[in-house]
Amino acid sequence: MRLFHSFAVSFQVLSYIFAAGAFARLAQHGARFEPDYILRATAKNITSDCESHYAVVLNGTSPGPPIYLREGWTTWIRVYNDIPDQNLTVHWHGLAMRSAPFSDGTALVAQWPVSTDNFFDYEIHPEIGDAGTYFYHSHVGFQAISAAGPLIVEECGPPPYQYDENIVLQIGDYYNKSNHEIEEGLQANPFKWSGEVNALLVNGHSGKKSLSAAPDPSCAPLVIKVKPSTTYRLRVIGGTAISLVKMGIEGHSNLTLIEADGYYSKPFETDHIQVASGQRFSAIFKTKSAAELKELNRTSFFVRYENRERPGSASGYAILAYDVEGAELPQTLPATSPVKLPKETYNWVESALQPYNASFIPFPRKSTRTVIIQMNQVGNLVNGTWKSKLEWAQNGLPWKESTPQIPYLVDIYKRGQAAIPDYKAAVAGEGYDPKTAVFPAKLGEVIDIVWQSNSGASGSYDFHPLHGHGPHVWDLGSGNGTYNATEMEQRLEGFEPMRRDTTMLYRYLEKGAPRTTLGYRVWRVRVDDPGIWMMHCHILQHMIMGMQSVWSFGDAADILERFPRPYVSGYLEFGGDAYGNSTFDPVVNKYFPDNAKEKAATCRNWDGGSRKANKLYHYR
Repeated sequence: MRLFHSFAVSFQVLSYIFAAGAFARLAQHGARFEPDYILRATAKNITSDCESHYAVVLNGTSPGPPIYLREGWTTWIRVYNDIPDQNLTVHWHGLAMRSAPFSDGTALVAQWPVSTDNFFDYEIHPEIGDAGTYFYHSHVGFQAISAAGPLIVEECGPPPYQYDENIVLQIGDYYNKSNHEIEEGLQANPFKWSGEVNALLVNGHSGKKSLSAAPDPSCAPLVIKVKPSTTYRLRVIGGTAISLVKMGIEGHSNLTLIEADGYYSKPFETDHIQVASGQRFSAIFKTKSAAELKELNRTSFFVRYENRERPGSASGYAILAYDVEGAELPQTLPATSPVKLPKETYNWVESALQPYNASFIPFPRKSTRTVIIQMNQVGNLVNGTWKSKLEWAQNGLPWKESTPQIPYLVDIYKRGQAAIPDYKAAVAGEGYDPKTAVFPAKLGEVIDIVWQSNSGASGSYDFHPLHGHGPHVWDLGSGNGTYNATEMEQRLEGFEPMRRDTTMLYRYLEKGAPRTTLGYRVWRVRVDDPGIWMMHCHILQHMIMGMQSVWSFGDAADILERFPRPYVSGYLEFGGDAYGNSTFDPVVNKYFPDNAKEKAATCRNWDGGSRKANKLYHYR
């Protein structure tokens, strides 16, 4: 029945497009179509920290395989959902603006999820200037803790900084609990916390046991092989569920930051990396010479990583191992860490990074509107214990995957302007339309979004790595206390903010007076990209508890113009024609240009680049 129905719908749509003279924009991905990458989601028992647990994985491993994209190229990634009892989407973190409509991977926001035994073809097209470090992950429930992998966008031409090779490290968390158990507890009445992480993972290794004592590689240190006198680009990806992590390399404090969240920065010297969930940083460093190694009588050095701002501590080691004759790996771990990492988190490269090329996308010096969003916990606290559901709210509004019954973007295509949030009601109230639970913005606005931390009924504060889908924001900075617009403008004089997609709302105090605002982060957003975008804390627990917001950029006419009918028919129903399975070839809109002409024009000499250099991504 599905095959017959889908074929009929597709035939009608194809006929319409052909008559309109735009046939090339619609395609049926049949037997001749070959995606550039395939990700296959399954749920199975895997080993982490030398313990077996049930997890969602992509292509059988966690992290999933590295994906390499190229500036100016269109890439198709087919995602199969082979999980027997869960829906799935995949989000291309930091590249929301470069994915086709319905391809951002936000379930019930930009697309219907992919159901069991179905697949979806995602279309992504990084533009010139997007070269950098990203990652992909599921955007359903708690799946992203294990269903994630690195994504690198490479330049068409020479990068602004010279280096010889890459080292890609994806930081993760491990809980010896199922996703279902954690999700149920977070949404239970009364609320049940997930507990603290069992281990930090670097490319799947916890590094809690020595090479000689580890019964399985998953709890042994990751071994990162390097050559002497070589310049490496260290790409660190914050793929954790909750952990804020500091990392340093013994004897190698010569780190130069050159990138944050996919944008090159002016060089900035640091002795360690700090990364939270959703963030990415690149640092270049030069390894020691053969003469230096001989003088030190060493060929390996420990990489130390530790979490911060949590009641439970987690830490581990990796090993930077020089690939030289006679080298031996250490078989024991240090009794005391040889790397001293600072305790403070709120001052690491804060207001220090500036864009490598500020004129590429000029910073708007003035805003037209300010939206202040207070974030705090909501629930029934009795004698220090939550006796109800516990939610995170933005100006009193928690948002969860169950909030909408139909994806917002789909609803706009079905109902037009009637589905757009009420702008006047939002501006007069708390920034969002109470009927749709969406924050509206008009094209042409320049909005300052002020995220403020409030202690709520418990008097407790937390940190929040805030992530924006859609266009990168200008990160104006953060501060203790409450936000002062005049003071912020003074701080910005002579300073060029970085464009970012994930920055920190820090915790300056662990506990204080109840219902007190203390700490802020400010973003400036130029509203010129119509669409439905999410802005949320990237801590998975907080997302499930409601710390997410949905934004509508533009009116219905602005949004529908990006992807006009009838090209969208297959995307508007759950399991529609844009979703394929073993008996049906999906009908997709080819939103971006084909590569044939662009390859010749912009990436003539590129032969696959790092696709041939997966050895640079050190993981088990």
